[in-house]
Amino acid sequence: MDLVKSHLMYAVREEVEVLKEQIKELIEKNSQLEQENNLLKTLASPEQLAQFQAQLQTGSPPATTQSQGTTQPPAQPASQGSGSTA
Repeated sequence: MDLVKSHLMYAVREEVEVLKEQIKELIEKNSQLEQENNLLKTLASPEQLAQFQAQLQTGSPPATTQSQGTTQPPAQPASQGSGSTA
């Protein structure tokens, strides 16, 4: 009986460690996405923000040309950062 109990405890401890690591990774990813979201909000024009809010209310998907326009500006600060290190 003690052997079964110790085996189960070991398995539970292993699972807890795996879950702790997953939680840590998800927290890091969430933080990164929040930073990216804040950057995109600062780079978006008031018209783009208003259109996005309207799309959220109606439930329609965002236009592809709009989303491409908002994904390009964050690449520029990243390239500026790599340019200053060289």
